[in-house]
Amino acid sequence: MLPNLDPAVIAARIEELRRQLGSRVTILGHHYQDDSVIKHVDIRGDSLELARKVEDIESENIVFCGVYFMAESAALLARPGQKVYLPEMSANCVMAQMAPADYVETVLEKCNRHRKVIPLTYVNSSVAVKGVAGKFGGAVCTSANAEKMMRWALGQGDAVLFLPDKNLGWNTADLLGIPESERHLLTIRKNGAEMDMDAVNNARLLLWPGCCAIHARFNVRQVESRRKENPGCRVVVHPESSPAVVAKADAAGSTSYIIKYVEAAKKGDTIVIGTEINLVERLMEQYKDTLKIVPLLESECSHMDRTKPLNLQMALESIADPGNPAWPSCIVTVDPVVAANAKLCLDRMLKEMQ
Repeated sequence: MLPNLDPAVIAARIEELRRQLGSRVTILGHHYQDDSVIKHVDIRGDSLELARKVEDIESENIVFCGVYFMAESAALLARPGQKVYLPEMSANCVMAQMAPADYVETVLEKCNRHRKVIPLTYVNSSVAVKGVAGKFGGAVCTSANAEKMMRWALGQGDAVLFLPDKNLGWNTADLLGIPESERHLLTIRKNGAEMDMDAVNNARLLLWPGCCAIHARFNVRQVESRRKENPGCRVVVHPESSPAVVAKADAAGSTSYIIKYVEAAKKGDTIVIGTEINLVERLMEQYKDTLKIVPLLESECSHMDRTKPLNLQMALESIADPGNPAWPSCIVTVDPVVAANAKLCLDRMLKEMQ
């Protein structure tokens, strides 16, 4: 029997299940989730905040409202016996899919033939890629700590391979003052067969040619247009945006940084925000009486949007009534062969952030 599809009924049932399950379950939600989902979570945050919370959670069940790579990271960091659920298993990440683990390993093997290249993988990557990075002595980073982690990685070897987001890698290199002459954007076609090895062997920073489809939609013309429409406004963008957009903005930073930037604004200020629209609209509503908040562009992550309240309800139903075939299985597991190196990769980041 299908659940009632009335939104009010679904919301009420979610809250009923939360009360019923009590301390047995903790629900995490990324800031990019829709309000209809985020209102039910116990802990909300960006990728770094949520990763750091997992190890302190005592509930036997963790429900992660986000995308697949986030739930995989939670599964890596969970305690023995804890189960991690992703309400919608098809919620993935286009950027993460731009870096297949076998490609990454092949490229790293080629890059490491004559010197030591340390991989630094953005958290927006599969657990398999994190495993490869861990195997080569690398670590994970998020947009909140990319500067610190790139500095760490540069101290571990002769060069760094940053993946999969070329924009975050380039923008972070700008913050660290790495000359453009020491950066090289990889060509990974044909499994890396077309790489310019002379350039590879002379670069201090190698960049994987991936990007975020949501933040890649922002451009300089939009920034200029918003400034013309809103004289005196300030523009803050996510560093997954292109270097040209970041250069035109007043500030750039992680999701949490953007939230704090808005919090610090003065009454009457106009803030133009370039990031995923769910967060922008939430801030617009939160500060509607004191600030004018304008989206740089209404850019929505279709994969984040796949998690609906009904998905969350069904995940909770499966915890409350295990084994019932009416509820889909949404438990996220990690291949034990991959897990050790992938956890090492994550742990290196968490250790540096202590």
